[in-house]
Amino acid sequence: MGEAPEVFYINGFPKFGHETEQHLTDDPNHDCSWYEEVIDDDLKWSFALNSVLHRGISDYQEIALLDTKRFGKALVIDGKMQSAEIDEFIYHECLIHPPLLCHPNPKTLFIMGGGEGSAAREALKHKSMERVIMCDIDQEVVNFCRKHLTVNREAFAHKKLDLVINDAKAELEKRKQKFDIIVGDLADPVQGGPCYQLYTKSFYENILKPKLNANGIFVTQAGPAGILTHTEVFTSIYNTIKQVFKYVMAYTTHVPSFADTWGWVMASDQPLFIGAKEMDKRINARINGELLYLTGDWFQSSATMNKTLSTSLQNETHVYTEENARFVPGHGVAYRL
Repeated sequence: MGEAPEVFYINGFPKFGHETEQHLTDDPNHDCSWYEEVIDDDLKWSFALNSVLHRGISDYQEIALLDTKRFGKALVIDGKMQSAEIDEFIYHECLIHPPLLCHPNPKTLFIMGGGEGSAAREALKHKSMERVIMCDIDQEVVNFCRKHLTVNREAFAHKKLDLVINDAKAELEKRKQKFDIIVGDLADPVQGGPCYQLYTKSFYENILKPKLNANGIFVTQAGPAGILTHTEVFTSIYNTIKQVFKYVMAYTTHVPSFADTWGWVMASDQPLFIGAKEMDKRINARINGELLYLTGDWFQSSATMNKTLSTSLQNETHVYTEENARFVPGHGVAYRL
């Protein structure tokens, strides 16, 4: 038995009562380092690294940009995988295109979060789009994504993109205009993180919905939606949005770099479902370039839940509030400091 591998914390944090959610391990038996993420108290997963491109802590979040052997460049915030180069198209196509395709003629879009630029990139593929506002709270995240994620350089430089560094809640409150689409491309709600207030009923009802046009559509990422993880926040987010909008649709798919099935929730006061054939027609007519994942048939199937998830969604009673929030495992900077 050799000595245990030395542990290097990505941002230099010691342990704060809980095991730090992210660290690097040098493996003496292999010519590489490994990144380890805590999925839950009794579950971790790890993947081999080529290098660490960036480590740091902003005013809001722990940040790491890793070059992984399996998934390419990977953005990790507060110990949670946010996006990986090899499969981020799955997450971002599922987030952006369903609401834009269900809308009759989307022209204006507001992204809450989305600092890496991928959500804006997908939105700007739509020929009808006139203005995309991307509002991220963290200048440091935006800066190093702009520098390192070359796939999004055109999006960051696009003349239709308006990049704003601000809290999305404050930004929506002060703006007078309304939008066709509002997107929640936010980090998962963790204790001490900057985002959980943007999953609450009061935010949806009092701030977000009044900023949608009459036929506007809201969509948000809604966290893990696997058979064992969907009750962490997914069902609660769905039920909370149901209290505010007339038509609400949940849909899911597997994202390999997230090590789970993932969920999204789309909502409007106008009917959302347009049918698989109509969606395919709109994809061909409205979008510049070819989508890699989304089709009409797939989207229709993605909203069909297995028995366990369907029952959980129907029976969920929790409403997300600031005083009674749910969180995924892990902790943000504010919790640790």
